[in-house]
Amino acid sequence: MTTRGLFITFEGGEGVGKSTALEYLQRYLGAAGIPVQVTREPGGTPLGEEIRQVLLSVRDSPVDPLAELLLMFAARSQHLTEKICPSLEQGIWVLCDRFTDASYAYQAGGRQLPMQWVQQLEELVQGDLHPDCTLLLDAPVETGIERARGRGELDRFEREQQAFFQRVRDTYLRLARESSGRYRLVDASQPLESVTSQLEEIGRDLVRCWSEESGT
Repeated sequence: MTTRGLFITFEGGEGVGKSTALEYLQRYLGAAGIPVQVTREPGGTPLGEEIRQVLLSVRDSPVDPLAELLLMFAARSQHLTEKICPSLEQGIWVLCDRFTDASYAYQAGGRQLPMQWVQQLEELVQGDLHPDCTLLLDAPVETGIERARGRGELDRFEREQQAFFQRVRDTYLRLARESSGRYRLVDASQPLESVTSQLEEIGRDLVRCWSEESGT
């Protein structure tokens, strides 16, 4: 019988280094002999990537927040069916750059839509599937914005005002407090060496706990 893979998500505001953290953990787990599937949201599938382009493209007219939320979950539904669930069932660990916590943070927190709307869509699309562990990379909003601007041209989300990103960060931190058993907080404001050390500790804990539970 194949042991189910772990579902690990990476969350945080703009410019906190999620991609770098994901790549580091991918290498760490690979060195430990664990099969890994890396993916992202919105995206992860051909349909999801098309929706990603729609969502991130800069537009002359504003996007309705509810339309934005529904597009996020449309991509997520396809992502779960086509990639995430099959990988987990095959014993592959899935590392995902953002997941539903991002919808709580960006659409409910940032856009100020009702949290209940996100919760209803979460239940409809995911059922009882939730990440086993969520790494929240956290840094002050000013730090993240400065880093994001240094990467080049900004997408539609990255062009939002500081107040929007502060609401996003506040929502993430609230989610982490309310779901402390699932979240691992990473201080992304620290130098890369310190962040790497935090990630190594998390990776070591994940491998140990998974080995104990699976009997390997």
